[in-house]
Amino acid sequence: MAAVAPRIHEAPDDLLAAIDFCYEQGWTDGLPVVPPQVDRVKAMLAADARPADTVICHHPATTLDLSLHAAAVNAVMAGCLPEYFPVLVAAFEAMNRTEFNFHGSTASTGGSAPLLVVSGPIVDEIGMNADVNLFGPGNRANSTIGRATRLILRNVFQMLPGISDKSTQGNPGKYSFCIAERSRGNPWPLLCEAQGYPKGTSSVTTFAGGGFCNVENHGGNTPEQILGSVADAMANYGCITLGQSVVILAPEHMRILADAGWTREQAQDCLFSQAKRSVEGMKSVGKYRDREYDRQHDESAHKLVEQGFVHRGLGPADILITMGGGDAGGHSCFIPSWSRGRSSLMQHAPIAPLPNKS
Repeated sequence: MAAVAPRIHEAPDDLLAAIDFCYEQGWTDGLPVVPPQVDRVKAMLAADARPADTVICHHPATTLDLSLHAAAVNAVMAGCLPEYFPVLVAAFEAMNRTEFNFHGSTASTGGSAPLLVVSGPIVDEIGMNADVNLFGPGNRANSTIGRATRLILRNVFQMLPGISDKSTQGNPGKYSFCIAERSRGNPWPLLCEAQGYPKGTSSVTTFAGGGFCNVENHGGNTPEQILGSVADAMANYGCITLGQSVVILAPEHMRILADAGWTREQAQDCLFSQAKRSVEGMKSVGKYRDREYDRQHDESAHKLVEQGFVHRGLGPADILITMGGGDAGGHSCFIPSWSRGRSSLMQHAPIAPLPNKS
């Protein structure tokens, strides 16, 4: 199905009445939206040099397409500024890949929310928050880019709660789930660098994430202690699967790893080796499946896979780790994948510069 042609709606010439009009049309996530005036939509579209009818994402189940114009309308409603638009576009271009499983991650009972992790110079250019209150409210870029993602899922792809979105309980990330990777004081290569993009190129990583899990450890002072507490959260019976993981280390925890000279790869190995449950334990809660064990332990098994245990993921590379949050506080976090298995794999894409930039 082709992207829906742009339409102009006649709304009341009064701001509050226009907001009510948007509610009446079913265009909101339950919170008020900015009425998408034509001039604001045009300004948003100016942030991408391609024609407004360019399709950037396709939903295989609904057969609906997302055009740049439709993305711009929802970005305006979410409260985005035009300079945020390239991040939103890149996120949907990443989610458009088959491996992301766009339909399953938006419709399943698992309650997935697309987590966006933005990395690179654009973080500072558009004023994203990578610091205190990283996942919380208060920053316009983080909040509105994440919210625009949800509005597009609702308004363009018709993933409506209780109808096509069958989340059993959902999670608060379904309102907005967008963060920036912190570069200040980060001892590791930024994600955009580790992903192989040219110097100066920013990226966005998309992950169909489940609920947020805070990992508190104020007493640990070695990498093994810090990562051991994270691994325990990753392996809790409530969410251990073969799925991927996102771990955002607080600066306080990251400094402990950096002082010991640990690399990202060492941390991934440690987490993967420790985030495990015994076969007997998995059976005791009814979560053991022969086919999943066999897949993890077949001839291609990673060298750290331990017989008699089920690990989270297939290997260390299934764990995205980076730094974010405020300087003070031993609070890191783990975000699980949404599905029972490996139904969705995280994707990343480069963020295009604004047209007036070289």
